[in-house]
Amino acid sequence: MDQKTALITLAETLATHQGVTHFAISMRVHRKGDFFKNLMDGSDCRTATAAKVLAFFHENWPADLEWPADIPRPKTSKEEAA
Repeated sequence: MDQKTALITLAETLATHQGVTHFAISMRVHRKGDFFKNLMDGSDCRTATAAKVLAFFHENWPADLEWPADIPRPKTSKEEAA
């Protein structure tokens, strides 16, 4: 799975779990409601932006929601130090 598809999948999974739209998730992550819509429509983002968004998901993922198995979850700085 490419990085763009992974970000969209994470946004849709979290939105469904929380009963909101991907626009709401976009506002939380990127302060812009159209970030994920633009990705879905074919736009792309910079590597640094993708890393920031992925870090947001990792840090804010609900404990009662399983992380999608086909998307590698980033390690925290504590996990990397161990």
